[in-house]
Amino acid sequence: MDEATRRAADDYHRLLRDDRGLVQELEQRFEGRMREAKLTFGGRILCPFLRPNFVSPAVYEEIRGVCRGIFRAIEKAEERLGQGLWDRVDMTPEERELAAVDPGYRRSSPTSRLDSFITTSAYQFVELNAESPAGIAYNEVLVDIFLELPVMKRFQERYRLRRFRSRDRLLETLLNCHREAGGREEKPTIAVVDYEDVPTRTEHHLFREFFESKGYPALVCDPRHLTYEGGVLRHEGRAIHIVYKRLLVNELLDRKDELQALLRATRERAVTVVNPFRCKAIHKKAIFEVLTDDELQSLFTGEERAAIAAHVPWTRRVRAGHTLRGGEKVDLPDFIRKNRDRLVMKPNDEYGGKGVFIGWEMTDTAWEQALAQALRESYVVQQKVELQREEFPELSTQDGVPRLGFRDLVVDLDPFVFEGEVEGFLTRLSGTSLANVTSGGGQVPAFLVEPRYTSS
Repeated sequence: MDEATRRAADDYHRLLRDDRGLVQELEQRFEGRMREAKLTFGGRILCPFLRPNFVSPAVYEEIRGVCRGIFRAIEKAEERLGQGLWDRVDMTPEERELAAVDPGYRRSSPTSRLDSFITTSAYQFVELNAESPAGIAYNEVLVDIFLELPVMKRFQERYRLRRFRSRDRLLETLLNCHREAGGREEKPTIAVVDYEDVPTRTEHHLFREFFESKGYPALVCDPRHLTYEGGVLRHEGRAIHIVYKRLLVNELLDRKDELQALLRATRERAVTVVNPFRCKAIHKKAIFEVLTDDELQSLFTGEERAAIAAHVPWTRRVRAGHTLRGGEKVDLPDFIRKNRDRLVMKPNDEYGGKGVFIGWEMTDTAWEQALAQALRESYVVQQKVELQREEFPELSTQDGVPRLGFRDLVVDLDPFVFEGEVEGFLTRLSGTSLANVTSGGGQVPAFLVEPRYTSS
């Protein structure tokens, strides 16, 4: 947080501390607003925190430049390594078969999210969600709710706020991919496709409502309920032109015998699927090994190498053998074993904090057991990121009554990337090192913030 946004946050907190009427209004109505707007995740409200994330224009442009360099480096590695990248990131045979399907357009991940932590010195990107990043529609509705809060209206007497266009950019990206793939419909029908029992189902319907508000027919459907006949993919008789695929590749493979309609339509290019199956290679967490591999730095420009060096922690697939760290050759398992306090191990292809081992929170014995598991399975090890905590107001329940308090939280700042360019953020807050919604964190909206008046 730079000085400009720190002042904005302090002024916002001062409003809450000085005006009991603003606080009472939040305590009485905030949770109800969340539920009325369908901002829930697995039944609980998505946002118990009462301040947005403020970002100054200067910091935003810096982040956009860094992300542009990192994402360009990822796409360059994919292009130059070809199917050799599939070996480096440990793609399974089933994933390779799907990745070979041509989607009809160039980019492997037209819509993605680079996940980072705010640290004591800057921000560190720890993984790329290249499959089907959640949070865009939730974020936009959160923005609408926060702009209507009395405390935000008071705050805007002193500060200008600008919202991001992430939801619009997603729609533009879907349409651009469809046109590049040969789609010619003036108003193509968009299907948001995922299993009906996922906790993000409410966001799928928010997207449906948004697409329809822009004049595009839309539906939400379970891929098991699709049919494919006569070259047309349908759901309950409705023809589909674009599949906004929220279904993860691994979850598809678990039930692929039930999803033949979708798979056949995709292979025969009867629909445009976004993101395509070939996003899997750069979605694997081991893509960050490729970025930080000493022997692959010649793939990148000086600007790209500088962005990687400053903002991507050292990452390696966990396996027996030697690797380079800062130019020094080390035995990887032995290095992991001896450096528990500055390393984290996580599954190469998982989400929601599942299977993550945080070395500095474990005993030597537990870490040794975790290393044995990581060597058997597909894991990566990553350099510890020094997390910075930031104060946020939080709504909690005491004796059945909502009460406002303040808590220092870990900030997970995750820029959305559309066709290689950043537009907006997902901001997640957590009391633990795992700052994601699935493992108990929460989401707040982000705004660009500037003071309305400057001192002369």
